Amino acid sequence: MSFWKEKKLAELTDEQWESLCDGCGKCCLNKLIDDETEELYYTNAACQLLDRQNCQCTHYGTRFIHVPQCTKVTADNISELTWLPESCAYKRLNEGRDLPSWHPLITGSDDAMHAAGMSVQGKVVCESSVRDIEDHIVLWPLKDMD
Repeated sequence: MSFWKEKKLAELTDEQWESLCDGCGKCCLNKLIDDETEELYYTNAACQLLDRQNCQCTHYGTRFIHVPQCTKVTADNISELTWLPESCAYKRLNEGRDLPSWHPLITGSDDAMHAAGMSVQGKVVCESSVRDIEDHIVLWPLKDMD
């Protein structure tokens, strides 16, 4: 059943909401905002809790204890989270778009997402190893497909 086509984001169960996350890890990247232009820049410096191979949080259930500034994406705040990548399922659905062809709910696994280059797998470093964050600005998180 394509529940994401039949329900609004606010109507989803917790299990359905969580399954929409494609597990790309892009939301776990450190981002910079230019003070003058307010332009958003992604870096390849990932949160210390991100498992950089499987693109999952190593302490998802307790992430707010470990990283108090971590943001919980909800139906109530999705419109305000302008830093979410265009490929994000929550953002796409909120904008009236469908899930991309590589999404795990469509394909049944994370393999297509990783193969399409839509995850952070193999592209990031741990934030704790970064000295000058400005040296880690990247464009690939902006990529979106179908």
